[in-house]
Amino acid sequence: MMTGTMNFEAELMTVQRPANTVRATITPRNNSVYTSVDFDREGKQIGFFHVPQSPHDDAWGTVRVPLAVIKNGDGPTVLIEGGNHGDEYEGPIALGELLREIDPRDIAGRIIAIPAINIRAVEAGTRTSPVDGLNFNRSFPGDFNGTLTSQIAAYVHDILFPKADYFLDLHSGGSSLMILPSAIIEPSPTAQGHRKNIKATLAFGAPTVVMVDNLGETRTSTASANHQGLIVIGSEMAGGGLVSPDALAICRRGIRNVLKHAGVLKGAPDIAPGANARVLKVPGSEGYLLSEEDGVFEPLSPLGSAVSKGDLAGRIHFLHTPSRAPIDLLHPIDGIVFAKRQPGRVRPGNCCFVLANEYPEALTDEP
Repeated sequence: MMTGTMNFEAELMTVQRPANTVRATITPRNNSVYTSVDFDREGKQIGFFHVPQSPHDDAWGTVRVPLAVIKNGDGPTVLIEGGNHGDEYEGPIALGELLREIDPRDIAGRIIAIPAINIRAVEAGTRTSPVDGLNFNRSFPGDFNGTLTSQIAAYVHDILFPKADYFLDLHSGGSSLMILPSAIIEPSPTAQGHRKNIKATLAFGAPTVVMVDNLGETRTSTASANHQGLIVIGSEMAGGGLVSPDALAICRRGIRNVLKHAGVLKGAPDIAPGANARVLKVPGSEGYLLSEEDGVFEPLSPLGSAVSKGDLAGRIHFLHTPSRAPIDLLHPIDGIVFAKRQPGRVRPGNCCFVLANEYPEALTDEP
């Protein structure tokens, strides 16, 4: 069955939501995207949504983005996204496993899963799309009249977000960063929404929880979902362009925990010993240590270590000028090393370290 917006007419989306949930009303923009799944059908469907494209070698073809719907009766809808960046692997692996294993009879409600949303970047193993060079996570709300990345973002924004109550966005550090395996709190524009986001993120059950606001960036998928009133959870599962078995295990458990927290899976979240041991926040621009030179970066602060303002963080070496001594990088604030750069080669503006501070407010019941 083909569904979608092939009639090219804007349609007002009105969806029933849990009590006390305020949702934006989205009118889908005209578009030519269509799907091979029926969002309202009971059972399990694993198919695609198709984005028509016309490149040199395929005049009337489409780009197929994997899309799955698992539904059983009434209940909340959890939208889960992996492959936002194509060099971040734990989320797509764990989400693919879930789709193969889960029995629709074991859920109450609906799971919508897009395990390789930035499909061309996933195929290439790159952060950005090789088709148009765009970062999917800086492309929202998207544009159906734009390039491929913008069209996919528009489909998620206009069609998928309005169907969902929860949004789980699975990331890792990709090729350029190593990050503490963490669940990520996305700041909500409302106090009530922020508290719901915190509770859902704690339910994920990662060893470290970090609030990251991306310096107020509004073009990310999580910021866009927040704006529409979804309950939003993120994750960062290691990185370096590798697959971490430990982070993958955290991700597997975390996906099921969020489904349990939402009430789509039965039972309470399975919170492992040591989960939520550190609850932190990145304190804005001062938490980022950037390179001001062109050279080779030598990191000296281990991931997860506690550092003080002025501590030696690393050095930048100048291999092309052996007479020049390396320069020292100093930590700008007290904090925990949340992320560090993976490649040695740096240019001015490259992020070398990200520091986070304690965030005890997340563990209170107050907004």
